[in-house]
Amino acid sequence: MTPGSNIPLPVTRVTVDVAAPVRLDVSGLLLTADGKVRSDDDFIFYNQPSGQGVTYRSGGGTSPDSITVDTTAVPQGIEKIVVTASPDAAGQSFQGIEPTATIRNADDGSVLASFTPPQLGTETALVIVEVYLRNGAWKARAVGQGYANGLAGIATDFGVTVEEPAAPAPVAAPAPTLQTPPAPPVTAPAAPPAPPAPPAAPAPGTGKINLDKGRVNLQKNQTVSLTKGGSPFLSQVKMGLGWEPAYRGKDIDLDASVIAYGPQRNHIDSCYFGKLSIVNGAIKHSGDNLTGEGGGDDEVIVVDLGRLPQEVTGLVFTVNSFSGQKFTEVAKAYCRLLDAATGEELVRFDLTTAEPQTGVMMAKLIKQFSGEWEMTALGNFVKSRTVRGMVKPSAQAL
Repeated sequence: MTPGSNIPLPVTRVTVDVAAPVRLDVSGLLLTADGKVRSDDDFIFYNQPSGQGVTYRSGGGTSPDSITVDTTAVPQGIEKIVVTASPDAAGQSFQGIEPTATIRNADDGSVLASFTPPQLGTETALVIVEVYLRNGAWKARAVGQGYANGLAGIATDFGVTVEEPAAPAPVAAPAPTLQTPPAPPVTAPAAPPAPPAPPAAPAPGTGKINLDKGRVNLQKNQTVSLTKGGSPFLSQVKMGLGWEPAYRGKDIDLDASVIAYGPQRNHIDSCYFGKLSIVNGAIKHSGDNLTGEGGGDDEVIVVDLGRLPQEVTGLVFTVNSFSGQKFTEVAKAYCRLLDAATGEELVRFDLTTAEPQTGVMMAKLIKQFSGEWEMTALGNFVKSRTVRGMVKPSAQAL
């Protein structure tokens, strides 16, 4: 398997063995739709080797540790089990000791798939694979997302309570989140979003306009106020993102995400294929499209502006190439904003230029002091295969 690829599971019980040249601590996390555990009981590891439908088995240092998932016994409401690993030696990174996850039929041991994450470096913990439920069917996905702050950072990100030890001890700490770990604090001083610009006629390609004359086609760096003369503010919108392979017959797997920020550009949460719902369901993701084939939007993110917590004042919509393909291999990338109530397309931004990078900030939504929201087309490219790497540059773009 390659990063981001998935397979349907033809059996109900699967075992994920994780092997490496050094001893590893392997764990499993049972996650709900919001990407969190229900309680610490959903963190399965060597000090808590069994849970509902998920068990841990130690290899004793001579065989790989493993996580077994019985999909028939996974409780209702659990939509994903992530399998994580970290080197047993304190502080050791994965550089030069890339692990291999082997997915097997738990009943007869036959191999269903295997995955070795590429190009690891300073990571000290890793989400290797996930077993997840999609449209009533169980699948497995290769992930390979690393963390530099160890298994405790992964565990905290997934909602596990991590108690700080009094002195350094062998880490059997809590578990992972296929989610982005807590973002590093943004040290640059940040001002709150600027108040709305005065209603002057914008110069071509710049400035701010509104929706009074219907659908708006934005150019890069152009801003539109999401209001229509005299109408109430929009309450729920959809951001549709789409793309096509630049070369016929070659699939490309891109991932659309939205990152939520507070008034000081502080990172609040990220919504992406590994975490389909954030901020109490006010932002929801349609799920991962692995090829870009077909007409229409490839991925859709629904934002209920009226239900967003007060501290959410900025949203940045991004697209990443998890498998490492560059945007010079992508054609017809675009984003469009729709009124979720009527389906009417309000704003569209077509990405007309490309750079040999793996991430792009497509657009941002900023809440003004008046309560209205403004959308600005960005089209800024970044070197990042995951939404986690987009958090800092997106904050700077607000």
